[in-house]
Amino acid sequence: MAIINARKVAIVGCGFVGSASAFALMESGLFSEMVLIDANREKAEGEALDISHGLPFAKPMQIYAGGYADISDAAVIVVTAGAGQKPGETRLDLVKRNVGIFKSVIPQIVEYNKDGILLIVANPVDILTYAAAKLSGFPENRVFGSGTVLDTARLKFLLGEHLQVDSRSVHAFIIGEHGDSEIAAWSSANVSGIPLNRFCEMRGHFEHEKAMREIAENVKNSAYEIIEKKGATYYGIAMSVRRICEAIVRDEKSILPVSSIQKGESGIKGLALSMPMIVGKDGVEGAVPIELSEDEREELKKSADTLQSVINDVF
Repeated sequence: MAIINARKVAIVGCGFVGSASAFALMESGLFSEMVLIDANREKAEGEALDISHGLPFAKPMQIYAGGYADISDAAVIVVTAGAGQKPGETRLDLVKRNVGIFKSVIPQIVEYNKDGILLIVANPVDILTYAAAKLSGFPENRVFGSGTVLDTARLKFLLGEHLQVDSRSVHAFIIGEHGDSEIAAWSSANVSGIPLNRFCEMRGHFEHEKAMREIAENVKNSAYEIIEKKGATYYGIAMSVRRICEAIVRDEKSILPVSSIQKGESGIKGLALSMPMIVGKDGVEGAVPIELSEDEREELKKSADTLQSVINDVF
């Protein structure tokens, strides 16, 4: 059994998201070794070369294309491999195709590495996190998805713009499915400890319901808008991957809304969706109960039901 190298990351899948994540992780200086794996070996080699040529401007690092045997000592395995949605294809068809891809990819990972953390980024992330947990047999704390980390960042960004304050001072979460049934948890939102509505009024905004509705819709539709304008989204998610890896590698115990198998919190059990979790070197280290209104709890339950129906259709 290989000894895990805390400074090594593997990326499985070198499409837009995988290669942007590789670049973001190189820039971060978190790792000293990175292996890129793709069904198209030449694509992985090209990305490794391209990123490597910038190393004189960054931190020393070994970046190379490899096979599954090369991940045996990787501390974090980022899985972005998956198919994109074809025109006219339903979401369920896409789910089935990507679960099929995972049935090939996850056993190959497990053959060589049983002690690393599986970070699932491919979409639909909640269903694929569930699939990865079942297919890998890993302890559930070491299999989780990027979830609504990016959606939450979009919410903070838009609230920061709306209120004209630094988005890093905004504390709010998107929870539930990373998808159309996601929920903005307004009840627990605040700006540096000041309840959101009070802060809005301090900044001259009084139509709370209307603004909340518009901002939540904009968050939900962000990806669609970007895809319509440029064909794919990859920089935002790459920065989210970097942020999650930072919490793991530095054992930060950061609270991030990652997608993980639920253990009965909020009455939801046995499927993966996003709730605020403590993330550190052992992966997901515990849930953080946040204030939710009755309506938000109901919406969360509906989001879970949506995911459960897909799981029932696919598994």
